[in-house]
Amino acid sequence: MPLPKPLNKPTGVIMVQGTGSDVGKSLLVAGLCRVFANQGLNVRPFKPQNMSNNAAVTLEGGEIGRAQALQALAARTPPTLHMNPVLLKPETDLGAQVVVQGKVLTRAKARDYYALKSSLMPKVMESFNVLKKQADIIVVEGAGSPAEINLRSADIANMGFAEAASCPVVIVADIDRGGVIASLVGTHALISQAEKNRIKGYIINKFRGDASLFDGAIDIIHDHTAWSSLGVVPFFKDAGKLPAEDAMSLDGFSRGGKECLPKNGQIKIVVPRLPRIANFDDLDPLAAETGVAIELVACGRPLPADADVILLPGSKATLSDLDALRQEGWDIDILSHHRRGGVVIGLCGGYQMLGQKISDPDGVEGSPRTLPGLGILDVETVLGGDKTVILSSGQDVASKHNVSGYEIHMGTTTGPDTGHPWLMMTGNKPEGAKSKNNQVMGCYLHGLFQSDQFRQHFLQSLGMKTRVSVNYRQQVDTTLDELSHHLETHLNIDRLHEIAFTQG
Repeated sequence: MPLPKPLNKPTGVIMVQGTGSDVGKSLLVAGLCRVFANQGLNVRPFKPQNMSNNAAVTLEGGEIGRAQALQALAARTPPTLHMNPVLLKPETDLGAQVVVQGKVLTRAKARDYYALKSSLMPKVMESFNVLKKQADIIVVEGAGSPAEINLRSADIANMGFAEAASCPVVIVADIDRGGVIASLVGTHALISQAEKNRIKGYIINKFRGDASLFDGAIDIIHDHTAWSSLGVVPFFKDAGKLPAEDAMSLDGFSRGGKECLPKNGQIKIVVPRLPRIANFDDLDPLAAETGVAIELVACGRPLPADADVILLPGSKATLSDLDALRQEGWDIDILSHHRRGGVVIGLCGGYQMLGQKISDPDGVEGSPRTLPGLGILDVETVLGGDKTVILSSGQDVASKHNVSGYEIHMGTTTGPDTGHPWLMMTGNKPEGAKSKNNQVMGCYLHGLFQSDQFRQHFLQSLGMKTRVSVNYRQQVDTTLDELSHHLETHLNIDRLHEIAFTQG
């Protein structure tokens, strides 16, 4: 364990920005957190502003981005609400729920949020300063790109924060998507001279092949920017073993589909990709099993008829996603699967969809309305009231195996099938519901499949013959150590450490 930070010792800070979204910033920050933690430093991750419907719950009962929770794990420290003081959770193409220091502040359309942003900087700096009192070093993750200069005046996520915190910046470019030289040189051309000077070097990420072939490009980039290379990082093939940050990561979800089905002992779990899918890292422990295939079905495709299980995931906008599910005809596929004896599972928003109806009398998700659910669980949900954001633990009623995780939801679900609960939480609190024949089940607990014994019981109840092969939590921790070694091999860690302890 790292020693407590000595009083008055300055805190090192390094900010990782990117030439665009999804260039691998989150993964690099997680890896650097583990690198510095392995050096015996007290490390804290920090992201001023995140946009994701994949959220985590902190010990204080607040919400932060799932990526920051993973980075906290990499840093070997509990996640806190100060690690991600502003979290945007998209509800429509134009608007999002705005979470500030773990609690919902408001809902705002994009233009309204742009006007609101600058007023949030004090909260961002407050959280950053809380972490500075705890840490030897803070690894900060930017959002999007600093070259979005049309949004610069109200920026709190990239150079606006770096300037306020007076911290140095390293910029990351993704070679896997092409145009990496142009992305770096173009960023340099668009930002101000003061921002150019704040960038102390760059990292080329997701390289495939012979890295020596990039040597000439390094000279070209230096000639145009004067920035130095801090390393060329090969593609990290085990990234899929770590929880994904947001829905963009689902575009590369490659662990399901018929092409990877083993010949024997296979359980096939089909998941409709709802437009506002949330907390889909519930799928990761299942996908990690060699006896399981996850098939994530995009809009425009029917749900496969050979599924063993259809799993409805969490949703940030349950009524809108229920509308979308029907527009795709997936309700017909689900009901046909149910009539054939197939198992149907719903988690959080997916659980609400399984019931008889969902009512939104106060317009939590827009205009007040009521929609019929799929009608395969005898429950109904009323949206409203205070948002539930808690860490939870308990037992699976059937197997008595322990489960733990978190709840993030609006509304209350009641009805006859809640008398046959899926789980019994600490304090003898029933959670979720099962149909009388145990064919349909749902609950609000995210993360329950991370429990290896429970996951084994669940999969064996579906007919899987082999034992569960993965200690999921250990796999994530081991993968973080492997990522740390990967970065130590390919990055100039000494130089990054030097940058962190040099004021911006």
